Amino acid sequence: MVQNLWNEEKAATLNEGLSELVYRSNLLGSDRAVCNWGGGNTSMKTTETDFRGREIEVMWVKGSGSDLATMGAQNFTGLNLEDIRPLAEREEMTDEEMVNYLTHCMIDSTHPRASIETLLHAFLPFKHVDHTHPDAIISLCCADNGQELAKEIFGDRFVWVPYVRPGFTLSKMIAEGVKNHPNADLVLMEKHGLVVWGETAKESYDKTIAVISEAESFINSRLKEAPVFGGKKYDALPDEDRRNILSKVMPVIRGAVSDDKKMLLTYDNAEDVLEFVNSHDAAGLSQVGAACPDHLVHTKMKPLFVEWDPATKNAEQLAEAVKVGIENFKEEYKAYFERNKNEGDIMFEPAPRVILIPGIGMVNSGKNVAMANVSGALYHRAISVMKGAEALGKFVSLNENESYNIEYWPLELYKLSLAPAEAEFSRKVAFVTGGAGGIGSETCRQFAASGAHVILADLNLEGAEKVAAEINGEFGEGRALAVKMDVTSEEQVQEAFRRTALAFGGVDIIVNNAGLATSSPFGETTLKEWDLNMNVLGKGYFLVAREAFNQMKEQSIGGSMVFIGSKNSIYAGKSAAAYSSVKALEAHLARCIAAEGGEFGIRVNSVLPDAVLQGSAIWGSKWREERAAAYGIEPDQLDEHYRQRTTLLVNIYPKDIADSILFLSSSKAEKTTGCMITVDGGVPAAFTR
Repeated sequence: MVQNLWNEEKAATLNEGLSELVYRSNLLGSDRAVCNWGGGNTSMKTTETDFRGREIEVMWVKGSGSDLATMGAQNFTGLNLEDIRPLAEREEMTDEEMVNYLTHCMIDSTHPRASIETLLHAFLPFKHVDHTHPDAIISLCCADNGQELAKEIFGDRFVWVPYVRPGFTLSKMIAEGVKNHPNADLVLMEKHGLVVWGETAKESYDKTIAVISEAESFINSRLKEAPVFGGKKYDALPDEDRRNILSKVMPVIRGAVSDDKKMLLTYDNAEDVLEFVNSHDAAGLSQVGAACPDHLVHTKMKPLFVEWDPATKNAEQLAEAVKVGIENFKEEYKAYFERNKNEGDIMFEPAPRVILIPGIGMVNSGKNVAMANVSGALYHRAISVMKGAEALGKFVSLNENESYNIEYWPLELYKLSLAPAEAEFSRKVAFVTGGAGGIGSETCRQFAASGAHVILADLNLEGAEKVAAEINGEFGEGRALAVKMDVTSEEQVQEAFRRTALAFGGVDIIVNNAGLATSSPFGETTLKEWDLNMNVLGKGYFLVAREAFNQMKEQSIGGSMVFIGSKNSIYAGKSAAAYSSVKALEAHLARCIAAEGGEFGIRVNSVLPDAVLQGSAIWGSKWREERAAAYGIEPDQLDEHYRQRTTLLVNIYPKDIADSILFLSSSKAEKTTGCMITVDGGVPAAFTR
């Protein structure tokens, strides 16, 4: 049930005006059962002083592309009502004419473009107006008998408006309906949502919550009368079984939905999702259409429902069913586009945004985790709406052509155009071992800054979590994931890649960077020291590369591996036989994988650094003292010693290595594999040729 969240103490601290509107809007958006992500709009009318010192009546309305839950004052647009009111006398107005006209009504050209539904607010003679998409109200408005049932709930207090796409015509219909029905205190928009109003911000907010509560109570009474969604058909699999199956299937899904553009995946097994996907009616009901026009851009007209019996627990059968289902979905979507396209339309990615799997839950796709989560959040709302509508009568949706025209509506697509441009590593997932260290953490930060999602794998979980938190704080929640992993443990490496598949759908880039170093004269090198180097730097690199290789093959969309070798990969370091030998092994292992990976589009290259002292756990260990002793100098002289022995007379820093890693992982090196790049300032003894 929705809750009234209005806080009198908080409201009392606000100045009358825009701050009240922001507060009210944030409250409405904070509950997604009240308003969809990115949807709905709010307004208030005030008196302001214009640039000439005149008092004018201004309407503040939500700007296009913002979200009620998070928007601030800067996301509202102020418009001169004296300029807008004459539009009420017009008979018709195209979307293009409306948008162009409203730009001339803005009191400040730096404000965002006004909401698509600006005229809805302007034509209503109330100080505060709220338009939301509550689950309970849309359930009523998407039920085939919704208008009749509305009379039982609201008596003669409502205006029912038949479905019309938002814009000039709908705004006039609402205004005229309210004018002709002076007892009305709410508007029900068929297949769309709710409009209420008030003389104060609180009155308008309270009205929204009260109206929703009335509808919720009515629906809940009906839900007791029959099994939800026709009753349960399948049992949800236990968590561990779901996790194991999905970790195998997610890379297959990711590859299948990534055509010209890669997609990231998220997974959702919430109670409402499982109730729906496991029901008798889900397969048919999910194909009726979108629950609200606002959903279409992010969920498409319908999801993919995968026909699979979870009782088999057969991951291979599910993977095959998913591949076939996605291919059929894409072909059907292309046909849908061809049937309905308008001149100039360019088809979106044809793959599904929402994939429903009995016994498992819901998988969502998007250009990043944030957008995949938006698709998922909106489908939660769709499930709630279908549940309510089916309890009331029969769920109905928009017809195919109108669904298409909303999905490809220029005014909706404008919102998408406000998103930042994609970067080099947008839509890609990078897995970095030793992610908490100097080179690893700098590499992760650079990947994230260039659009990637990153996994920081490290024995030092606390350090990895700290770096991940910094990345998420700067670039957005969900961009970085820290996992504890010992590279010498096959089980831990496999578990880390399972977590990667579940978190993002798969992996595009791995950086084999975890390391250590020891130093001793060859005659004093113990078997324990030898095995330590071979285990971490040899077996560890092998295990990580093998798991990544297999996951990349499952995706069938290529990939890149970068091994962090050393000057010692090709230079026989004094008193470092174990370290130098295994570093040579790494470089050759990389070339071997490159030779096999070519047919799968998997590139493998190596970066050979030297003396990266800054931020390195290795150089903070006994290795510094051991290397200094090998050169007959003091530990604090090592920086200068290494600088002096380079031909460029420079020191090497983590950023220098990260720059090379990103280059080898980028489109600029897409035809490079089996390569070694030295980043050592120029050590002649280690020149590759």
